[in-house]
Amino acid sequence: MRLHRLTLTAFGPFGGTHTVDFDALSAAGLFLLHGATGAGKTSVLDAVCFALYGSVPGARQQPGATLRSDHAPRHTLTEVVLELTVAGRRLEITRAPEQLRPKARGSGLTRERARSELRDWDAAAARWRGLSRSHQEIGEEIGQALGMSKDQFCQVALLPQGDFARFLRAGAEDRAKLLGRLFDTGRFAAVEEQLAQRRKAAQHDVATADEELLALAHRMRQAVGDPAELSEGPGATAATTDPVSAPGGAALPGQRAGMSATPSSQSPGVGTPATAKATGGAKSGGHGAKSGGRGARRAGGGAEHAERTALAPGDAGLADAVLAWAAQARGHARERLTSAALAAETARERHSTAVQRLEETRELARAQQRFARARQRADELAAAAAERDALRRRLESAHAAEAVAPALRLHRTARDEHTRAEAAERDARSLLPEALADAPCDRLTALEREAGQELGALGAAREEEPRVAGIEAEVRRLDAESRADEELLAEAEEWLAGWEDRRHALQRRVDDAQEAATRAERLAGRLHPARARLKAARRRDAFAAEIETAVEALQRAREQAAEAKERWLALRERRLRGIAAELAASLSAGEPCAVCGSPEHPAPAREAADHVDRASEEEALAASQRAGEARESAHQRLAALRDSHATAATEAAVAPSAAEAAGTPESGPEAAAAPATRPAPAARTSPHGGRTPTREHPTSGSTPSTDAPGTDAPSTDAPRLDAPSVGALAAMVEELESAHAHAHAQAGTAHQAREALAAAEREFQERGVARQEGERRAAGRVSTRDALQRERASLIERLDRARGEAPSVAARYAQLERQAALLSGAAQAAQAAQGAAAHLAEARAYRSEAARQAGFDSADDAARAVLPASEQRELRERLERGRVEEAAVREELADPALAAAAARPPADPETARAAAEEAEGRLRAAEAAHHAAGSRVEALDELGGRAVATARRVAPLRAAYDRVARLAGLTAGTSAENERRMRLESYVLAARLEQVAEAASARLDRMSDGRYTLVHSGERTGGRGRSGLGLHVVDAWTGAERDTATLSGGETFFASLALALGLADVVTDEAGGSRLETLFIDEGFGSLDEQTLDEVLDVLDSLRERDRCVGIVSHVADLRQRIPAQLEVVKSRAGSAVRHHTAPAPG
Repeated sequence: MRLHRLTLTAFGPFGGTHTVDFDALSAAGLFLLHGATGAGKTSVLDAVCFALYGSVPGARQQPGATLRSDHAPRHTLTEVVLELTVAGRRLEITRAPEQLRPKARGSGLTRERARSELRDWDAAAARWRGLSRSHQEIGEEIGQALGMSKDQFCQVALLPQGDFARFLRAGAEDRAKLLGRLFDTGRFAAVEEQLAQRRKAAQHDVATADEELLALAHRMRQAVGDPAELSEGPGATAATTDPVSAPGGAALPGQRAGMSATPSSQSPGVGTPATAKATGGAKSGGHGAKSGGRGARRAGGGAEHAERTALAPGDAGLADAVLAWAAQARGHARERLTSAALAAETARERHSTAVQRLEETRELARAQQRFARARQRADELAAAAAERDALRRRLESAHAAEAVAPALRLHRTARDEHTRAEAAERDARSLLPEALADAPCDRLTALEREAGQELGALGAAREEEPRVAGIEAEVRRLDAESRADEELLAEAEEWLAGWEDRRHALQRRVDDAQEAATRAERLAGRLHPARARLKAARRRDAFAAEIETAVEALQRAREQAAEAKERWLALRERRLRGIAAELAASLSAGEPCAVCGSPEHPAPAREAADHVDRASEEEALAASQRAGEARESAHQRLAALRDSHATAATEAAVAPSAAEAAGTPESGPEAAAAPATRPAPAARTSPHGGRTPTREHPTSGSTPSTDAPGTDAPSTDAPRLDAPSVGALAAMVEELESAHAHAHAQAGTAHQAREALAAAEREFQERGVARQEGERRAAGRVSTRDALQRERASLIERLDRARGEAPSVAARYAQLERQAALLSGAAQAAQAAQGAAAHLAEARAYRSEAARQAGFDSADDAARAVLPASEQRELRERLERGRVEEAAVREELADPALAAAAARPPADPETARAAAEEAEGRLRAAEAAHHAAGSRVEALDELGGRAVATARRVAPLRAAYDRVARLAGLTAGTSAENERRMRLESYVLAARLEQVAEAASARLDRMSDGRYTLVHSGERTGGRGRSGLGLHVVDAWTGAERDTATLSGGETFFASLALALGLADVVTDEAGGSRLETLFIDEGFGSLDEQTLDEVLDVLDSLRERDRCVGIVSHVADLRQRIPAQLEVVKSRAGSAVRHHTAPAPG
């Protein structure tokens, strides 16, 4: 990478635009960058870094820091342009940071976003070619071309002040941080971190599995139950241990002797406290009930010789302790299960005996009760024997009456039919005339037949009778239509007679409306400009008042800005006079001076009584800048107001029209308003709208200020513009609005007038057609009316003959129809009554014969003996129940067992039931104990199996943990096997440091005249320190190897310089990027004597052998005599500037 040209604009201390020509400076291979302290030497390097990477090194890029120069004008934007050649390509990078700039319109500031641009030189076309404007793309392109990050570039290309001297004396950890950034060894640190995380995860897996074992042990303790049953089991204490009843002495893993196994918050490791009595060589066994006692004794014997140790999750031996205690617990549980089974069997036998005794007692009580009830029921049956005999006789009579039942039913039916027939005959005859009430049936039938024949003759006449009413209605309709047509014809004649006058009137309305529309359009065209002029005149007057206020505000802002700047310059001058005392205040004994580099300070300057510190100067500068911004804002506001006033005045003014110039009179309201809007020609328009002379306000210079209030007066060479007053324009607008409103309202009736004319023309056509239709209809109605009158006369003659004395044919027909129906009903009722009487006589004879044959004295006796089937069934069932009950009672009384039970003493079931319940309670308790013992055994077997499975799962987890923990300890340098306590990343960096030391020694040997070389040391830096990044110096004069901290100030300088140059070579080769052909060295050359300085400069000059350009940043005066090519940074109140020198500067 070689730099060609750097252009800075408003960057750092540089207020203007300055260009650094690196091609001219690098022609000699070595150049000097010098200047006063604070002039901006480092800012040149910052600009190079900002152009390449978009940011500056170190604390100068902290939040709140700005790259913009405080000396630059507001309109000048900060920008850096760098031309360089990298990887055979000539590139141009342009960058501008985010900054505030004046707004394009109006006053105030707006934020300008950061921008970047990358171009390369097209040699064939001899022009720059744009590549990208994206920050990200440009950063990736530059990073790939250079092959290093910003930190690496700042470390190897911009060798910073004092960094390598500190690196030379730093410890292993500090060196590791710097080398890690330069050589990108983060991947090795990532390996260390990954192994540490895997170790932590494996440790967590082992601890989790051990916690599962402890949880299973705690559940087994809960399953064991009574603490007294097992020595030092879950919940047992040393005070309650019974060595006789509880063989074995192994404590539950996860608890101390005499403590519960519940988790505690004081756990080491993962969180569950666990202590146990470790049994040496105890097996996880669990051989069950077969060897329970022997296993318990064996465990107890082992426990007597075991050593009590604390076992936590993750400790070895925890699984064996848990499994040994589980085997002991299962043996005790099986012994308790056997005892519970024997107790349950005994309780079951006693309960069976008590239940059998209860059943026998209850059976005896039931037999005694049955015998007593049978004797009582036998007595009751004997008392009811007479009632049963009466029921039996009643049932026999009902059975005999069943043969007479059909005759009885037939008689009842015939009697009911005869009664109904007689009633119907009486009702039918009551409706007949009195003369026919007692007529025989034949007479009634004959009269019915005659009435039917007469109805047939009246049928045709009845159908024709409604036609008469229809004819009369039709005649009335024709009369009504005739009258309506006559009225319609009369109205049409009258309307058509006045048609011409009506049409002419409507046409005049249409013409008037169209003329008003044209007039409204013309007035609207005049009204809009008049309104615009009125608004402009009002704005003009308002701006004139604001201009007066703005002029006063600008004058005050100028005075305040001048006062603030004078005060700042005065304070700055006082501070510069005492700057030596201010620099002396930061001196320390033995530390080099920032100006001359000397570590001795014999007579430091003292502060004067009126000394101004930096904070006061910066406060005054900030106040001056704020006052300047306020002045600029006031100036911009005044300019904006003047522009707005001029625009409004132009819009409000109007040039004389051609009609006015020719003297042509104008009609309408505009002509009336025109004279009032023309002021005298000689008047000049001031910002207030009045007539004022032109004023000038001279400033301190010879040129009038553009801010003077009088400079906005119009030129006398401009064409004459009228400046009408607001009142005159308002009156003209009001009169135009009134005329326009009247014309617009009249024009609005055009559509209505055209619609009215069209409607009238349509009505004219419709009335003509209606008149013709009316005349045609009147001719047709005359013939229709004559035919209807003839038809009506013929019908009336026929109907009069048919109705006789009745009011109408229909009435006559209804009268005959009703009479025929009454005669028919009476005849049918008489015939039915005669038939019913004959049927009743036959049924009566049949009933009497049936009763006699069944053995009854009369038919009435037989009727009384009849019973319904349901009653007969009920009687038979009652008799059958009585018979069955008598047989059962006799059978029970004859049973010898019941008789023998009755002879025994009374039974007592309650006493027997109480004894059985007591035995049942004992049985339930015993069975519950047996079931609990069985559940305990099952639970312990299941939990023991799970504990064995968990212990098997822990084994590979522990092996994996041991393996990864060993690797993590080795890479982290914490393992005892890593004797040098060197981390993996440090090991890699040690190799790089060895390369750096070798490259640096080549230059240090020449700088020190063959005395010193740098070597890498792998020794540890202390009892607990780590090794691998040590750096020693070998003194060829003494043959001793010593620490770099023992070098003197001058020796430290050229050693650190050699180290920086060697590091630059190694980092560039390691990164694989472009070779650095331009280097900057910002180190303290003031600490070197003349001979050493010559040797250092010879080494730097030898870098040209590799076609490199080296820039030395220093303010040491002796270097100006030794290095011809120079870039001087000069500071001033207006900001710093750069100057190029190609010849030695004067002494």
